[in-house]
Amino acid sequence: MESRPIIGIPTQTLQSIEIIPEGLPLSWVMNHRYYVAVAGVGGAPFMIPLLEDEGVLRALYERLDAVFLAGGVDMDPASYGEERHPLCGRTDPPRDRVELLFARWALQEGKPVLGVCRGMQVLNVALGGTLLQDCAELHPGAIKHDYFPGAGHERDYLAHTVTVREDTRLRALLGEAEVPVNSMHHQGILRLAEGLVASAHAPDGLVEAFAVKVARTFAYAMQWHPEWRCWETPFYAAIFEAFGRACRQRMSLRLQASDLARSQPG
Repeated sequence: MESRPIIGIPTQTLQSIEIIPEGLPLSWVMNHRYYVAVAGVGGAPFMIPLLEDEGVLRALYERLDAVFLAGGVDMDPASYGEERHPLCGRTDPPRDRVELLFARWALQEGKPVLGVCRGMQVLNVALGGTLLQDCAELHPGAIKHDYFPGAGHERDYLAHTVTVREDTRLRALLGEAEVPVNSMHHQGILRLAEGLVASAHAPDGLVEAFAVKVARTFAYAMQWHPEWRCWETPFYAAIFEAFGRACRQRMSLRLQASDLARSQPG
């Protein structure tokens, strides 16, 4: 049977995203589309629970070949040292904690990381960056970014374009200078972390994608949701295909190390 890289996708607290019936126990959930997209490029997606025990979380992390950081509710401003703005929405501190742990571990050890929407914001905070708690209110000249489902737009609605910088790995990957994107967020990047380089911008100048500066590391993030058009649109598919390749390369290194360890005497 062919081996598949194991890709961890942290969950979120159900109670943080909607009002639920009284008596329903604390639950961890995640949109199935992320798991379908990861499986579609050869990965074996694994749901990461929001446990408090860091030893258990580390044991789970050690078994992963890569980390995928999905979309979701706002990050708690306390995670990046800011006071809460009145327009900051629902937050999920247990998810913040787990995702920041996994992001920092993966970045330190060179495991592939892909972040979308909230996941992009998590990666920025993990490396010391900060966030706009509401783009419309706090980003000068902001265009509309919050095309949320249920307000007359589907998740794959192409809301605006982004300009992809010519001298970036993302430009080489997508092969386009300008691409249309969906947009389901109201927060964004305020201060980009030192270890990152912006790869794409919205028409209002907001950072829409970045990568780590270390060229040999696959760590990309984008503010849009490529998982909703990844099979219909070539440049969206290219993102997940590149992630899949990086995950398989990491898996190969893990398997080689395991074989070497088994071959040692004693």
